[in-house]
Amino acid sequence: MSTQGGNLFSGLPDHPLAEEEYDPLLSHGPVRIERIVSTGQTAPETGWFDQEEDEWVCLLEGSARLEIEGEGERGLVRGDWLFLPAHCRHRVTYTQAAPPTVWLAVFMAQRRAG
Repeated sequence: MSTQGGNLFSGLPDHPLAEEEYDPLLSHGPVRIERIVSTGQTAPETGWFDQEEDEWVCLLEGSARLEIEGEGERGLVRGDWLFLPAHCRHRVTYTQAAPPTVWLAVFMAQRRAG
């Protein structure tokens, strides 16, 4: 058995990224944890996420806006978190470019009946 660790704020870019940066931190059974770094990226108008997994997301730094289908747009600031059940259609409409927006996302696979 070995432990793993790191710092969520190390290695942040000091320049805009061409695309969001997804850093896998842990994958254990049905749970996957990622750090996501955004520098102004948004989803295109047709870019709705419709995921097979539940997602718990927390904004660690920066600010962002998410549009959630049927609920409208929601602004997020440091410390805000959301639980997005599987197939909750959503898209990112804004992320702060500098300093970078840092997200912590926890994905949980759906249990299958049977």
